[in-house]
Amino acid sequence: MDNASLSRKPPQASELVADEIPEAVRDHPYPEAGQSQSKKKGLIWKLLGLAALACGVSIWLHLNFNLFSATSQAEQTQQNPASVSSASPSVASPATNSKAGTAAATPDNLLGHLPYPEAPAKDLVGVTPDGSVKLRTSAAAKYQEMANAAAASGIYFAPISGFRSLEDQQHVFFDVKAERRQNASKRAEVSAPPGYSEHHTGYAIDIGDGSAPDTNLSPSFENTQAFKWLEANAVAFSFEMSFPKNNRQGVSYEPWHWRFVGDKQSLETFYKAHSMNK
Repeated sequence: MDNASLSRKPPQASELVADEIPEAVRDHPYPEAGQSQSKKKGLIWKLLGLAALACGVSIWLHLNFNLFSATSQAEQTQQNPASVSSASPSVASPATNSKAGTAAATPDNLLGHLPYPEAPAKDLVGVTPDGSVKLRTSAAAKYQEMANAAAASGIYFAPISGFRSLEDQQHVFFDVKAERRQNASKRAEVSAPPGYSEHHTGYAIDIGDGSAPDTNLSPSFENTQAFKWLEANAVAFSFEMSFPKNNRQGVSYEPWHWRFVGDKQSLETFYKAHSMNK
């Protein structure tokens, strides 16, 4: 054995152990503790991620639940407006809105007829000598002008019916229906149920021809001189036929039934009621 070999010292145990430990592990003085810390950090991030996801899902469900609820209510209102209006205390019925002077703001209709309030008694004046046929003041004044203009042409109107109360309409609809043995739908073709008659407003009037009383309240009134005059001239006095042939309400043709639409209140009374029922 040469002197170099003898002079070389054997490797220390600590040197052998250090060489056998992988470099990546040797960088940390406590390898197991490093792995544990790393796992804890990973778990924390996972928990934070799950919490954020749960929060996002909760917000999404809240927003969409409200959206679906609102959409469902809107669809229900469109499909069945009567159920919504009946549940709302802000919508007045024809009987409770009698002082408003306009059609009740509700989309309801009954057997093709629209709801109307009663005119206040203080706003009614007679258009016949005995005062039995009454209209609202504005409508009465225009009716008299129209009747006078027709008389100047040798045509004489016979006013048959103007304002009718709920009680009057009760008789016209139910009592006459019973007398004629009509069912409700058949009766509604020629007469509105109580609360649904234009006569409640004080703006509607049934007109006959004084020279042909047998045509009163009959489709044959269209053959009279009075009707032909009305057809040509009534618009100049702000009167219009309520139920012409094939009217959208499905009410029978009534050439004798005319309504006044010559001021803001009367116009709103009828056209707001129609717009709510389109």
